[in-house]
Amino acid sequence: MIKGERLAERMKTLGFSQSALAREVGVTQQTIGKLISGQSSGSSHLFKIARILRTTEAYLTGETDDPAENAYIPPTPAEIAEQMGLIKVEEIDLNIGMGAGYLDDSTMEVTDRWIPQEWVRNFTNTSAHLLSVARPVGDSMYPTINDRDFVLIDRSHRTIDRQEGIWALSYGGLGTIKRVRAMPDGTFKLMGDNPQVREEVAYDEEIHVIGRVAGVFRRT
Repeated sequence: MIKGERLAERMKTLGFSQSALAREVGVTQQTIGKLISGQSSGSSHLFKIARILRTTEAYLTGETDDPAENAYIPPTPAEIAEQMGLIKVEEIDLNIGMGAGYLDDSTMEVTDRWIPQEWVRNFTNTSAHLLSVARPVGDSMYPTINDRDFVLIDRSHRTIDRQEGIWALSYGGLGTIKRVRAMPDGTFKLMGDNPQVREEVAYDEEIHVIGRVAGVFRRT
């Protein structure tokens, strides 16, 4: 029987949230939550949970008080990533369109991606937890961004603070990536780099800034 307080202690020590541990184990966040709260005390994934949390099954079940006794302690993903020069960035699936794609935060899918820190730092020094990558669809930003290229979104920029920058936006409940120009009358001109795409004019209250597009990684 897994002791929830020990599970929670190891997660805190190694910096695992319930959702992060669930992704590593291959279960739902609710499953991990029930193990911590005591609603569930057993799991067929006990060995895997112990290995990920760098401890033993015996420690998690209370048979021993030493979390590392006879344990194989593999390097954490963060340690491996550091050795390889990678940082963890969330890939968000907002179905962002470069025309206009459906945007629904309640069903947003997030996947951890390890990407080269050197590449990221070519574009921004913003902390990794404020960065996201996404794969927009459409051709309105061609040739700057092609369909399904990876874009790096800097979420520390939540207001339009530069002319002609490229931004990930929610506009009219739809996700879009556009070049934005602030106009003297307080409106914003939303522009595609594709000359065949018409410009749109939006009022401040009509757009919500997800972040500034800091870089583009070409799909091959």
